Amino acid sequence: MQRKKAVVDAAIARADDERGLLLVLTGNGKGKSSSAFGMMARSLGSGMTVAVAQFIKGRRDTGEEVFFRDLPGVAWHVLGEGFTWETQNRSRDVETAKCGWAVAQSLLADPAIDLVILDELTYLLRYDYLKAEAVLADIAARPPLQHVVVTGRGAPEALIELADTVTEMRDIKHAFRAGVKAQKGIDL
Repeated sequence: MQRKKAVVDAAIARADDERGLLLVLTGNGKGKSSSAFGMMARSLGSGMTVAVAQFIKGRRDTGEEVFFRDLPGVAWHVLGEGFTWETQNRSRDVETAKCGWAVAQSLLADPAIDLVILDELTYLLRYDYLKAEAVLADIAARPPLQHVVVTGRGAPEALIELADTVTEMRDIKHAFRAGVKAQKGIDL
């Protein structure tokens, strides 16, 4: 344990860069958005300001929104109309994505926001509703100390390359596949 402590202490001493991080939470497993909202709670507990831009999801009654939306230091934006397989209208989905991204751009340009969560953004890139190059340029141009968390399945390689930290959630077993509907407090 003494050797381990020396190694850990040396690594901590070398880590002297302070800047806003880009974190990507991707993969087919459950917990991407939940992890982002855990970081949101940690940030709020540290006196930081947080903005959430929820793409794809069109509901305004999820447990996380009900809990967080009225707290001081929180700006919450539901920018989708529901899952794209529900709308079945690509041109409308693209237009919704563009309108939503305009809101996200304003959040990414605001140095008063410490953490921006771009929930389910990967789908907009994966289905080419937004041009990845432009989105990544906006993320890269954010204020130097602003942190960004991007969630969603199928993160494109360019986003992974730009990110400082990438976590892939892996699905091993899921109740839904056994016929269990989404559960309040767990999935909603």
